[in-house]
Amino acid sequence: MIEKRRFGRTGHSSTATIFGAAALKNVTQGAADRALDLLLEYGVNHIDTAARYGDAELRIGPWMRAHRHDFFLATKTGERTRSAARDEIHRSLDRLRVDSVDLLQLHSLAHPEDWEIAMGPGGALEAAVEARAEGLTRFIGVTGHGWTIASMHRRSLERFDFDSVLMPWNFVMYEVERYRNEFEAVCALCEERDVAVQTIKSIARGPWATTEPDRNTWYQPYEDPADIGRAVHWVLGRPRVFLNTVGDLDLLPAVLDSAHRFESPPGVEALRAMTEARRATPLFGIGT
Repeated sequence: MIEKRRFGRTGHSSTATIFGAAALKNVTQGAADRALDLLLEYGVNHIDTAARYGDAELRIGPWMRAHRHDFFLATKTGERTRSAARDEIHRSLDRLRVDSVDLLQLHSLAHPEDWEIAMGPGGALEAAVEARAEGLTRFIGVTGHGWTIASMHRRSLERFDFDSVLMPWNFVMYEVERYRNEFEAVCALCEERDVAVQTIKSIARGPWATTEPDRNTWYQPYEDPADIGRAVHWVLGRPRVFLNTVGDLDLLPAVLDSAHRFESPPGVEALRAMTEARRATPLFGIGT
């Protein structure tokens, strides 16, 4: 089984590895069922999906009838205005076949203009707060990609008392001093406020070097089980951080098995040797 950690102030004992349901965006119900069965085998009890993850919510929906009590369920709205976000939240609940979710997140809130709309009067944040008041969610979070997202999350936490944040984190990004410092700063703030920290892109090797990717991820992932293990163990080495799984179902077993076997993180030199050998590069155009 995968170890459990307290998911911030929610108090939920979530598995350190959270299922990232973007992996279900374009798969059959049969493939989704097999993936969800695998979660139960490893004791994964937290699912993170989004309205914009293709058919993911539809694939999770049939499962929720029998397994709602087994999972802390999170989804996201990518809309920016109150009205559109409210409609999308209700649509997500219908697709998921549930009356409520545990965590509702503002999706990919990294661009300053989007941020001003979503966080301002008549913005998506108002819809999330209303949803919480109506019992449609218990907690509210914020997510995002890109090299500015850690600093944007600090800005978001100054505006509103979010219960969770989600952002990229892997060893290649750690090696970029500016991002590392901003990541550490927002993690310190989250620890102070008891805000849960979720991470994504743990096994990202870099942007695709081909125009015809052969994986269901927009980035090129590590594929060797040993590489995946080192990458996963390095992220899980931070005791308060959660790792959201990969967007490719074929790689999901290796990620879950690595999390199951986690005991301690590898050293910096081992990770540096691996990333150099695999010619790993930063995502999002991060520079040194």
